[in-house]
Amino acid sequence: MRFDDAPERFRAGNTSDQFSGASGVLFEQAMAQTRMAICLCDPHAEDMPIVFANRAFRRLTGYSEDEIVGRNCRFLQGPETDQESVARIRKALETEDVVVVEVLNYRKNGTTFWNALHLGPIYNDKGELVYFFGSQWDVSDVRASRAEEQHAKEMARELSHRMKNMFAVISGIVNVTGRVRGIQSEAAEINARIQALGRAYETTLDEASSGSIAIGEAIRAVLSPYDQDGQRLDLRGNGVSMPFTTISVIGLVLHELAANSTKYGAWAAEGGKVEVKWGLSDDGESLVIDWIETGGPRVDPSAIEDGTGTAIVDRLLSTGRGSINRTWNESGLNAVVTFPAGAN
Repeated sequence: MRFDDAPERFRAGNTSDQFSGASGVLFEQAMAQTRMAICLCDPHAEDMPIVFANRAFRRLTGYSEDEIVGRNCRFLQGPETDQESVARIRKALETEDVVVVEVLNYRKNGTTFWNALHLGPIYNDKGELVYFFGSQWDVSDVRASRAEEQHAKEMARELSHRMKNMFAVISGIVNVTGRVRGIQSEAAEINARIQALGRAYETTLDEASSGSIAIGEAIRAVLSPYDQDGQRLDLRGNGVSMPFTTISVIGLVLHELAANSTKYGAWAAEGGKVEVKWGLSDDGESLVIDWIETGGPRVDPSAIEDGTGTAIVDRLLSTGRGSINRTWNESGLNAVVTFPAGAN
C-alpha cells in the first residue's frame, strides 16, 4: 500500500526526522491505513495542534482534513462534555501518561457521540517525545445499552418494592375481611396463595429486565417454607430460564401441590418426602416439572381431585396452555406438570 492518506504537511513533515527512514514509513502507513480513527498531535507546537488525522477520524467526526489539522482536539468538545473527563485527558498530557477515557464529543453536524479515547505518548529511538497519539472509538451504542440495562435494573428494584407492598396490602385486606365475616380459615387459605406468589416474584424481579428468569429460584422460594428442617424436600433441576410471565402460574401450581401434600399427602405423614425435578423436554419446547411424593398415607384420589386446589391448578394450566398428569401411587402422588417454554 502507498502512503497516500496522510496530508502533505505530515508526509513532508518531521516523521523522517523523528524516526529512522524505514520505521518512519511503516509508522506513517500504519497510521494512515488503519480503520481505527486516529490523530497525532505535536506536543512541541503551541496549543498542541493535530498534525495528522486519518480517513477514519475524518469519517467519524465529519470534518475535512483542512478543518482538523492545526487545531487542538478540544474543538470536538461541546456544552455537554464532562469536564472531569477533560481534566483526566489534560493530566495525562501533562504527565506523558496513557489514559483511556469515555468523553462526549461533537461531530461537525452537531450530533454527539461517545468517544472511547485512548491517549498516549509516542517516543522516537532516542526516547524523545515526538507525538501524542489518540485513537477514537464510537461507543455510543455501548453506552446506550449500559444505560438501558441500568434503567431496567432500577425499574426492577422499584417494581419489586411496589409488588411487595401490594402483596402486603392485599394480605391485610383479606385478613380483615376474614375476621369481619367470620371466615378466618378461608382467608388464611387465600393468604397462603398470595404469599406464595409474593415469594415467587421476590427472588426473581431483579432478573426481570433480561426477559427470562431462572425457574429454579422461584421454585425454591415457593417451596422452602414447607421444609423447615431441610429434610423433607429434595429439589433437582438445571439452569432453565423461563419468561417472566410464567412465574405466577408455576408459583401457584406448586403452592397448591404443596398445600395438598401438607393436608393429605407425604407432608401429612411423619417422614414423608417430596422430590421436585425440573428441566426442558427433549424437544426443548416445554418446561417439565416432576412432583414425586413418598412416605405419605394412602388417600382417596377422588376426594382430592374434586377439591378447590385441584380445580385451581387445572384452570391455571389450561389458561397458559399447560397440562398436569397425576398418578396416585401407594407411596403418594406423582404429578408431571408441563408448560410451554415460550409461554407469555
